[in-house]
Amino acid sequence: MEKTFAMISLGCAKNLVNSEQMLYLMSEAGYTLMPEPEGADLVIINTCGFIDAAKSEAIDNILQMAELKKAGKLGGIIVTGCLSERYQDSIQTELPEIDAVLGVGSFGEIVEAANAVMAKTGYRGFGDSSAPIEETPRVVSTGPGWAYLRIAEGCNNFCAFCAIPFIRGRYRSRSLENILEEARDLAAHGVKELIVIAQDITRYGTDLYGERCLARLCRELSQIEGIEWIRLHYLYVDQFDDELIDEIAHNDKIVKYLDIPIQHINNQILKRMNRRGTGDDIRALFSKLRMKIPGLVLRTSLIAGLPGEGEAEFEELCEFLREARIERVGVFPFSPEEGTPAAVMDHVDAETAQRRADLIMELQAPIMEDFCQRFAGQTLRVLYEYYDEESGYHVGRSYADSPDIDGLVLFSGDCQEGDMVDVLIQYSEDGLLYGEQV
Repeated sequence: MEKTFAMISLGCAKNLVNSEQMLYLMSEAGYTLMPEPEGADLVIINTCGFIDAAKSEAIDNILQMAELKKAGKLGGIIVTGCLSERYQDSIQTELPEIDAVLGVGSFGEIVEAANAVMAKTGYRGFGDSSAPIEETPRVVSTGPGWAYLRIAEGCNNFCAFCAIPFIRGRYRSRSLENILEEARDLAAHGVKELIVIAQDITRYGTDLYGERCLARLCRELSQIEGIEWIRLHYLYVDQFDDELIDEIAHNDKIVKYLDIPIQHINNQILKRMNRRGTGDDIRALFSKLRMKIPGLVLRTSLIAGLPGEGEAEFEELCEFLREARIERVGVFPFSPEEGTPAAVMDHVDAETAQRRADLIMELQAPIMEDFCQRFAGQTLRVLYEYYDEESGYHVGRSYADSPDIDGLVLFSGDCQEGDMVDVLIQYSEDGLLYGEQV
């Protein structure tokens, strides 16, 4: 008898890779993936538990699936990922509709959990979250033409506001050989852009080889036939060195786009949040990167309303943004996460934090629009992703655009999904570039 399941993957790209690994394991075990949970024997909800908004999203999804189950339109519910790891002692008490739970160290047990749910016996799996990374194949669900390449797991930074080290465990690098083998396989299946991810990719190799190895990894990846773009997420200010900067500057396959989350610029806030380096270190690095890497696009993430942020500290952050003119900025209001040092520090109320986050985006809007307008008249290399019936345009991304968080390029032309094409940009509007294939 056919066994069917659906998958709901929430949260970050690193979580998505775990979802893709579970898709592979379930497929190998004879389970058939359904496009929607309704009518499936079971659903796997791979959750995020990082901030309040992510927890709320995960719980809402669980409750929606519980309604389907109650109505007889869904078999069992399996919850995996960060939410289950973080609340392993209480999640099934609070949400008794859940039939099985797996922590972040137990993704490899997904088939056992599924079989148990099918047999109506339930399952709990919480392995060591700091154990060596399992080298499990995956079913790539992104693209066409691009995929995430996870090079490490966990985090050792212990920023005062962040629960990730307590959820995902200590920093563990994958071996160079295993990463390269996966990258070659991705290239053989038509992947042209690798988005290199970890909680901190600049630290890659320090635990395994005793030194930073990201520059070496990038050199090796760039030699793989078929790979045209290597995009780097997420880099930390204190871990940059000249070897890495030179590699980014001179390796044509590394797109000149760097995601460097700084969170704030004020020295005292950075210190209280256990961030390495000072505001001057951030300014100096950004200046050096712009000087050595012409055409560089910087992306960063910020937190408004961090403990210690008064009006003066917030204005310092705004002034920095006016000066630095960072092309891509994401901002979140501070979310006090239980169990973290920052949660018990004095901070502004949620409404003030949200208002400051909104003000930052208002400040950034003209900066990002000015950046987009600079491309008018230029020809950009674009990775074509899909055709939009409503607008009548082909849709893709340039080097300046990471999936789901940045802009898009809309163009007329004749190409296949996953192709790399040249597009003459004619104008920009609301953060989108419009052009014609040449």
